Amino acid sequence: MAEAVATAAPRVLVLGIGNILWADEGFGVRAVEAFHRAFEVPENVTVLDGGTQGLYLVQFVNEHDRLIVFDAIDYGLEPATLKLVEDHEVPKFTGAKKMSLHQTGFQEVLSAADLMGRYPERLALIGCQPVDLEDWGGPLTGPVAAVIPAAVELAADILGRWGVAVTRRPEGATVPPLLENDIDFESYERRTALAAGANL
Repeated sequence: MAEAVATAAPRVLVLGIGNILWADEGFGVRAVEAFHRAFEVPENVTVLDGGTQGLYLVQFVNEHDRLIVFDAIDYGLEPATLKLVEDHEVPKFTGAKKMSLHQTGFQEVLSAADLMGRYPERLALIGCQPVDLEDWGGPLTGPVAAVIPAAVELAADILGRWGVAVTRRPEGATVPPLLENDIDFESYERRTALAAGANL
């Protein structure tokens, strides 16, 4: 009797992109950071802050079979609305109504991956309609920050649909930071609040 051949688990990338210096443009980075704090993932899953790296992200996309992306997207919806777009619909939105340099860059990332024959077999974009993109140095607006927990749970649900089991971290667990150099959410927000108080 022939032995069954073990199928390798799909390699999954959970990615946040955006610029934390432009208020709600930082949604994707803050969402992936929150996902990292909330869940432990198996070895076949990578959680990455993609920031504004643009085409430099191609190497990471090429190394994975499935991709979840958090990003601030202008869908033309009510501010702070979350919208999930999947698979072949995603490229229609990653370049729609350009709001920032990284957004066009990510559309180019997908195009480059396609040309190289390494386009993700599954793709999910969790986007949030921004409230404010003009506050240079400012934090996320309250309404956008408030939907991050829902975005994180949505990502976990998608992983579950893909057959990837994640484990919720215990409350109060010590979690290594995803972002370094004091640009993690708590450090940045604290510094921003202190600066705002000093300018009053």
